[in-house]
Amino acid sequence: MGTDIHGFIECRWDRRPDEDDRGWDGAIDLGHLYNGRSYVAFGALFGVRDTTSFRPLADYRGLPPDVSPETLAGSEAWSSDATGASWITWAELAATDWDETANAVDECVHEYRRSLDGTWVLHGRNTGLDRFAVLAGVTDPHALYRAGRAYPEGTEWPDGARLFRIGRLRRKHAVPDSDWGAVWSVMRTLAGLHGDEGVRLVVWFDG
Repeated sequence: MGTDIHGFIECRWDRRPDEDDRGWDGAIDLGHLYNGRSYVAFGALFGVRDTTSFRPLADYRGLPPDVSPETLAGSEAWSSDATGASWITWAELAATDWDETANAVDECVHEYRRSLDGTWVLHGRNTGLDRFAVLAGVTDPHALYRAGRAYPEGTEWPDGARLFRIGRLRRKHAVPDSDWGAVWSVMRTLAGLHGDEGVRLVVWFDG
């Protein structure tokens, strides 16, 4: 059984003069913006499933004491199946070093594509595996998906306008905009209204 992420983006009106009216509101269900399952991302953000690649940004903080009613109801609906609850503000995400290099070599082979300016750009992890299997002479499916365990860091297989390489991820590649861009875009927009500390992502996991 796999592990999935659930949660809400919350915001509060810090500019309201009455402090009693500054509670958190559930702005949008995370499921409307992110529907993936990437353990390296879960680990890099919240320390769930992958605990070796990156230092988690916000691991196991639990639900905030002032959690919004929407988020609390969503979490309680999972009852005992919910685990790994945590939260992170937009201020923390905006201050993150997304170019940070992973602590360990990725077990997935990285596929790079040559850009218009001639530089190599990461295209994906464990993509183009049929071609990689031919280049590397790998026949065992288990070894194919975990090539980073079998070859030294820096091993490369050139293939014309693309390149397969064993190496370490950067945090921005572990949590790519292709998966998380919509989440960050909504949080960034809300932060323009509520301030960076007035927007946060609250999550929990199942499985």
